[in-house]
Amino acid sequence: MTDPDRPWTLPEPLAVREIENDWIVTADGARLAVQLWLPDTAEPFPVVLEAIPYRKRDGTRAYSRYWGRQLARRGVAYARLDARGSGDSGGLLADEYLPRERADCAEAIAWLAAQPWCNGAVGMRGVSWGGFITLATAALAPPALQAIMPMCASDRRYTDDAHYVGGAFALTGLKWATSMKLVMAGPPDPAIFGEGWEHAWRERLEAAPAIAARWLGHQREDDYWRQGSVGFSPQAIGCPVYLVGGWVDPYNEQIPRLLSGLTVPARALIGPWQHGYPQPATPGPGLDWIVEEVRWWRQWLAVEANGVMEGPRVWAWIPEASAAQTAPGPIPGRWIAEPAWPPATTPLTFHLGRGRLTAGAAETAMLAELRSDAIVGLQTPEWVPFAPPQFPQEQSPDDAASLVFDSDPLAEPMEIFGHPTLRVRLAASAPVAKLVARLTEVTPDGRSWLVSYGVLNLTHRTSHASPEPLTPGVFLDIELPLYLTARRFRPGSRLRLALSESLWPLLWPSPEPVTLTLDLAASSFTVPVRTPVADPPFPIPIVETAPGAGRDDPAIDRNVSPEGRATFTELWPTSLATIPDTATTVERSGPNVEASMDVSDPTSCRWRAWQSVRYRRGDWDCGLTSEVEIRADATHFHVRERLTATRNGAPVFEREHAAAIARDLM
Repeated sequence: MTDPDRPWTLPEPLAVREIENDWIVTADGARLAVQLWLPDTAEPFPVVLEAIPYRKRDGTRAYSRYWGRQLARRGVAYARLDARGSGDSGGLLADEYLPRERADCAEAIAWLAAQPWCNGAVGMRGVSWGGFITLATAALAPPALQAIMPMCASDRRYTDDAHYVGGAFALTGLKWATSMKLVMAGPPDPAIFGEGWEHAWRERLEAAPAIAARWLGHQREDDYWRQGSVGFSPQAIGCPVYLVGGWVDPYNEQIPRLLSGLTVPARALIGPWQHGYPQPATPGPGLDWIVEEVRWWRQWLAVEANGVMEGPRVWAWIPEASAAQTAPGPIPGRWIAEPAWPPATTPLTFHLGRGRLTAGAAETAMLAELRSDAIVGLQTPEWVPFAPPQFPQEQSPDDAASLVFDSDPLAEPMEIFGHPTLRVRLAASAPVAKLVARLTEVTPDGRSWLVSYGVLNLTHRTSHASPEPLTPGVFLDIELPLYLTARRFRPGSRLRLALSESLWPLLWPSPEPVTLTLDLAASSFTVPVRTPVADPPFPIPIVETAPGAGRDDPAIDRNVSPEGRATFTELWPTSLATIPDTATTVERSGPNVEASMDVSDPTSCRWRAWQSVRYRRGDWDCGLTSEVEIRADATHFHVRERLTATRNGAPVFEREHAAAIARDLM
């Protein structure tokens, strides 16, 4: 045990040596580009790897340099690797988290451990893609990998990544397809890559697949999605794990699963921020994360007994409001400590009455209907929100088109932490239908704020791998867990359960109009109420920091016309930034979205997403634009993908791909 009267502090800062680029040559001859930040000391030191395809030379240069300098100043080297076929690394990037990418990371770990400046111990960290590949690489158990820190990541690609939500195709998958195409087709920087950069760029353009069609061609959780999903075998991870998530982000489902399934030392922290690092954090407050991160790495990579594993297994922020309520300011709340997982909670079960969440169930069948011919979801259009206009907005407009059930006003505060769960008996009028459940806090002023939600394509009710059509008119018992959440409800507030068949434009609509009939007497809703406990015996040992600044906000327009035409647009302002030390200008636009649908006709739905990027420095001037459009009839999705490239403003490449993909109970 460490001495509580002598808390751990950061080591004295060191000078830092930066290496703009080095090459890791893999067994198959590929050159992988890596940027290094090294403590300027004669003693060997550990190193932490972050491997992502987002261009170390320009795309992530600012935050890579920030973390590199911060870590190296405290005795932990930092290596930022461009994934094969991205940025300045050779080869081709064909898809997400492939076995070749994982093998490359394992080879990079061995290379780093063998460097004369390294003590032989390597860690791995990353947000989003970086967190995914960290988990997947750790499952290979590279000998030198001693600890990992995946942040805002997932252990199950089908259910908890930007493609499908609850077994339904999501708008975020369309947007991510345009982003992924730009990642796969981006040009190397000739100042690093050298001669042959233009040939390599042409190879990337030619090889970039029709990625949206590929993802839509796997509508079940098949082997395509299972590869790289370590949640199916978490015991393969053989080193300590620090899991980090944020409440304004859906990538938290890995945390309870891995805490339950890992056989190595593991802890977790969930804070009041969106998809990204805990510092700088938006909306925040954030944490002085470098303190916790250096402590973690020095414990496991430098054999320093500093007490990082002492104290609670889970630190979590308990929000007292939704992000949209207090935007652009931080989310009010406090940190709580849970000594074990699952946390100590007591299930509070409500029964569903006529518009009410009640203590007792009805004695006889009580039926209610949900129809798909209402637009529900315009207040929650984004699965991964990056700016306040994308946060789930005040929910009353969606509630008005939903089947809602309200509790009595709370006489005293109530805290929940875990997965709210809906159990419902229902029948559908068609073979394919969805069920959406939203939990909101209705404040005393009558406004409704999202706490959590859950989605289920009802044909996936027993399995995402083997869906089965519904038999119209036949009642089934369905269990629908909502996303992991935490909330402190204030006195006078009501809990509201809102049910709908759709969540548009976040989810693609069912292929035909459908009505769900619910047997309310056989249905219930349970929330995990925290057992009353005192605040932690000691405060969280990480200093809070001010919120970070996000991107400029997108312009969002959401509308349902009197004729029943629903439209949604999201347009990001063009950003233009020059990197001083490389004199490279990067211009970006998007991802932008247009969505529309006639309320009475789900086959009228149309989604279109597009974005562009341009890199300029002297006579190196390369631009890319990616666009994807999806329509559907009752039996097929119709996907059109387009990629164009320019050199010095003139077109040098254009390719369009069209595909008709059968709807698979989707």
